[in-house]
Amino acid sequence: MEKYIAPDRKRIPYGMMNFAVIRRDDCYYVDKTRFIPMIEEADKFFFFIRPRRFGKSLTVNMLQHYYDILAKDKFEALFGDLYIGKHPTRDRNSYLVLYLNFSGIVGELHNYRKGLDAHCQTMFDYFCDIYADYLPKGIKEELDKKEGAVEQFEYLFTECNKTNQRIYLFIDEYDHFTNAILSDIESLHRYTDETHGEGYLRAFFNKIKAGTYSSIERCFITGVSPVTMDDLTSGFNIGTNYSLTPEFNEMIGFTEEEVRQMLTYYSTTSPFNHSVDELIEIMKPWYDNYCFAEECYGETTMYNSNIVLYFVKNYIQRGKVPRDMVEDNIRIDYEKLRMLIRKDKEFAHDASIIQTLVSEGYVTGELKKGFPAINITNPDNFVSLLYYFGMLTISGTYKGKTKLTIPNQVVREQIYTYLLSTYNEAELNFSSYEKNELASALAYDGSWKAYFGYIADCLKRYTSQRDKQKGEFFVHGFTLAMTAQNRFYRPISEQDTQAGYVDIFLCPLLDIYSDMKHSYIVELKYAKYKDLESRVEELRLEAIAQANRYADTDTVKRAVGTTQLHKIVVVYKGMDMPICEEV
Repeated sequence: MEKYIAPDRKRIPYGMMNFAVIRRDDCYYVDKTRFIPMIEEADKFFFFIRPRRFGKSLTVNMLQHYYDILAKDKFEALFGDLYIGKHPTRDRNSYLVLYLNFSGIVGELHNYRKGLDAHCQTMFDYFCDIYADYLPKGIKEELDKKEGAVEQFEYLFTECNKTNQRIYLFIDEYDHFTNAILSDIESLHRYTDETHGEGYLRAFFNKIKAGTYSSIERCFITGVSPVTMDDLTSGFNIGTNYSLTPEFNEMIGFTEEEVRQMLTYYSTTSPFNHSVDELIEIMKPWYDNYCFAEECYGETTMYNSNIVLYFVKNYIQRGKVPRDMVEDNIRIDYEKLRMLIRKDKEFAHDASIIQTLVSEGYVTGELKKGFPAINITNPDNFVSLLYYFGMLTISGTYKGKTKLTIPNQVVREQIYTYLLSTYNEAELNFSSYEKNELASALAYDGSWKAYFGYIADCLKRYTSQRDKQKGEFFVHGFTLAMTAQNRFYRPISEQDTQAGYVDIFLCPLLDIYSDMKHSYIVELKYAKYKDLESRVEELRLEAIAQANRYADTDTVKRAVGTTQLHKIVVVYKGMDMPICEEV
């Protein structure tokens, strides 16, 4: 049963992207308008890349309302109490706004032109209708006689120039179709044709460039990857990519201070069963820790705003932490990234980047501002792509290169899930019923032997010859991927490179399952097939000492709560598990 809703409580704008509706319906809005003067001071053709479902579209929509000449009389209602309402710029409400959303374009690359033409026709006609008073008479009828988006676009901005109008062009998800290309290397040649030479998409971006000599005064273009931008770069070489700049690190997403302010507000209007500090402690490992500029590392980290809104909405409705910390929509979005992990396995790297990431806890690379799709197999480019998609975050530097780690539990869960599916070459399904039963018995009955026995059995059954050669890397990655499927725990992999050991702490999710009884430290050791039995015994003793040491840390003591902590030692010899015991 839902809690009583205070009549004057602001709505949570979860899933909402229309700024005017958010303001009209008195929703909670995290004020990002202080970035408007900074955008104006930046170059006029502004590229900005952020991960999926991070709040890009709402930012674009807010800017549209700020600059739209037709929204002049709504300025006070929309912006009056926000930063920009108190510090307006000279350019406010002075443009004809042209908005294109490439995510709305239907069709794969082979009929992309048709989709682009249809979308642009609709948006150009809409533009002519709403700005009829500012444009030459009969513009829409003449525009409709033109053939295709490229020709129509040229006509449109040329006619606007005749009446001295200024256009602010917004393109959301400019790289939407690139993802289809990345998942289908066969399409790469067709993609190259479209983005190089006389390709249609290249021609369209060439027209944007031509329009900047005419009535297109500003552009704001967003996407999730820099791939298309690099391929189009000589077609549109006037744009500046601000994605990695420190001054815009906080423009999209929420800072911890912004999350705290939101929780504090709702704690005064809703029945809260946790303090703000307690809720931050629950949310932080799941949603926080994105850093979008190397210079900002160690200062401000960003939370994924969409999932924060999902969490807060669920919490104030039910007064408790949502059972599922990851919303289904996010799972679906990350599903599109599954192909990246499959691609990584096919690349001729010395070791899979994802595998290294899971086993070592980090990868290093040089973040690229852009690269052609055809060069995706270059390790630095692939690491950069994972970073832009939000699967990696900046974690300082290591040996002169950028150090990148998995940002949080939401991403970790996705990566481990997909990693498991790539291990599972034969596409055999791990029995979800069996896995769930074992997970429940682990959490509530302390039945650990059957659980780790199942993992060992799956590992042996699904291991390819290539995986076997990776040895310890593979065993550890597989175990982590399997434990990440257990809904009762958050697996924390601790690594101490000096001591050369790895443990997994199965941190109990007591905020969700308050009645669970057991938590676990798993010390994982690996001996080669050809090692002597004495080596196995040596590793077993090492593991016991390390499990005891780890159990004594504050992190573990605080997290186990009311559960009984078990210290499990597992030693593999090749793909066999001769030792699985409790210390």
